[in-house]
Amino acid sequence: MRGKFKGFLCSVLIFLSGVFSYQVQSIMLLPDKQSVAVGEPLKINFPAPLQKTLKAQIDGVADCFDPLSGPVASQPGQLQVRLSLFGVVHVRDVLVSVLPQVKVVPGGQSIGVLLHSQGVLIVGHTAVLDESGRKVKPAEEAGLMEGDIILKINDETIHSDSQVRELVAKAGAAGEPLLIEVKREGELFTKKVKPVFCTDTMQYRLGLLIRDGAAGIGTLTFYEPESKIYGALGHLITNLGSTQPVELSDGEIINADVQGVHRGKRGQPGEKIGVFPAEKKVSGTISKNTKLGIFGCLKNPVENTSFREAIPVAMADQIHEGKAEILTVLKDDKIEKFEIEIIKINKLARQDGKALVIKITDQNLLEQAGGIVQGMSGSPIIQDNLLAGAITHVFVNDPTRGYGIPAQWMIEESGLLSEYKGDQQPAA
Repeated sequence: MRGKFKGFLCSVLIFLSGVFSYQVQSIMLLPDKQSVAVGEPLKINFPAPLQKTLKAQIDGVADCFDPLSGPVASQPGQLQVRLSLFGVVHVRDVLVSVLPQVKVVPGGQSIGVLLHSQGVLIVGHTAVLDESGRKVKPAEEAGLMEGDIILKINDETIHSDSQVRELVAKAGAAGEPLLIEVKREGELFTKKVKPVFCTDTMQYRLGLLIRDGAAGIGTLTFYEPESKIYGALGHLITNLGSTQPVELSDGEIINADVQGVHRGKRGQPGEKIGVFPAEKKVSGTISKNTKLGIFGCLKNPVENTSFREAIPVAMADQIHEGKAEILTVLKDDKIEKFEIEIIKINKLARQDGKALVIKITDQNLLEQAGGIVQGMSGSPIIQDNLLAGAITHVFVNDPTRGYGIPAQWMIEESGLLSEYKGDQQPAA
């Protein structure tokens, strides 16, 4: 009998040891950095049966607290939080950034995006038929390449393609070369190019195809009612055919009506077909073109019939796999809700706009658009009545799936949190 009891006791101890080891391993897998909003608890993906054993202690404060239910701090700043089992066995330190509770109005409106770049972009070369009948490419022969940005010609700052044409015509008539200052992948250099008289067009030409801006359709993600700061797209606007950003001179967003949708299918992303009506229901400046979207200020208030009041922005650590919904426009200017599922989260993918993997589950959206289409970039993702993120990309080989980014990252990039940056320490 005594032997059986010893065997049972040994089994219990082994079981408890296993449970304890599992608890420690679970905590060690937790991230060592987290963000929470003022007044909110930590978001820790810890097995439910073991949650009661987890205690937290703020560096410099004697008392322990339950990190899963109690608020971490009452004002913004940074905290070092020590996690332990039963408040005794220390297993993990977490650096917690406490951010202000930001509330914004979700977007969903289709917008026209009009960008004017610094200088003009070379988008290609074309042959010039000279007076001897030869086809020449003076700019290409001088070393100018597709993707280069022309910043100055003869020390005159360039703003438009028409300005380039005027300078080329003037230099050509005078029989003089042009000194062209170019930016290529961050490097500045100067090339000398002599215009050639084209017998086809009867004009002096350099053999360049250039563009002085960008235009397209996207979706407004959010705006903050007091400051009128907005965010949209969720990704960078790049120069045609490259990964280089459009270097912003100025720009604006205006409202766009969707006249139709080309359905997406495997290998062929669909797109919204939009027009820019004369009546500007949405109008705003563009001050930033970043990897996390475009940002600026609205000139006039906009309306979202689904969310007339501002809602909180989810911290990246609050987003979870499961059901959510997006707001976007498929017809005219009507914002509609569509069901999706967040199927994967990678919080390290901040630079490529692919932190969230989503799947369209709404049959209505699948029937009308085939899934995610071009023009949906920036469509807000709502989860648990929080602004969780924005759609950024579509899977080319599966338009029912795509990527998104957390709204917290867009809020940080927009400048709404700039006044809270620093080393201030919050009160527990």
